[in-house]
Amino acid sequence: MIPFLHLGPLALPTYGLMVALAMVAAFFVLRADLRRRQMGPHADVMAEIFIAVPCIAGIIGAKLYHVLETPRDLFADPLHEIFSQFGFAWFGGLLAGLAAFVLLARHYQVPLMEMLDAGSPAAALGYGIGRIGCLLSGDGDYGVPTSLPWGMSFPNGLVPTADRVHPTPLYEFFAACLIAWILWRMGTGQISRAALRQTVRVAIGKGSDAAPVPFATGKIFAAYLVLTGVARFLVEFIRINPRSFLGMSNAQTASLACIILGAILWFASDKR
Repeated sequence: MIPFLHLGPLALPTYGLMVALAMVAAFFVLRADLRRRQMGPHADVMAEIFIAVPCIAGIIGAKLYHVLETPRDLFADPLHEIFSQFGFAWFGGLLAGLAAFVLLARHYQVPLMEMLDAGSPAAALGYGIGRIGCLLSGDGDYGVPTSLPWGMSFPNGLVPTADRVHPTPLYEFFAACLIAWILWRMGTGQISRAALRQTVRVAIGKGSDAAPVPFATGKIFAAYLVLTGVARFLVEFIRINPRSFLGMSNAQTASLACIILGAILWFASDKR
């Protein structure tokens, strides 16, 4: 693995570079979605603001959530824990980024749920690219030992291991890309409940001439919460994170909360 790129006297952390790349990719996806939805004439400026601010807030929130998970370590060496280049919690980043997104939507008086829908594919893709940074740096986000042929070792990682382990950042990257693709297609109406019903009717020989109908506002964000929560919940079974609540890791507990919230929002959007 390559935790740092050395350019003369400079040592650039690969995790930070991948986070920056994730922000750039998320910007282009969000800008394209804003243009597609025709949400004002300044899609570029809106995308810059609605990516930069939540991303910065998310990084801060992810770090704070991580250090607060282990208060004993925080009080023992607060400066090292707070300013360490690794140790970020996904759920803390989600909470802080979402809070920033809500505040920006209120400040600029744009429809909140529509903005959350538009930002969901970008958030999913950005998360996946960020996970490649975890893989390159070997920061301890890998899984338990495995004998599978694609198992990897991280002898030079920030948290080194000589064992061949599950490359869980890669699993999450592929899952995040798939989720981003599904959410994007949902936004185009190319994946919709009407379209799924048509597929079933054609399969049983009844046929259908009904046109696909896009999902109601809020459903794409609800799907993002559910799909991302499920992906993280499952991958935690082979991660090395300690168990706490009911035999689950903290990330699994947070993922379960995301799944429940997403399900509630999904059904609430029908009533709305």
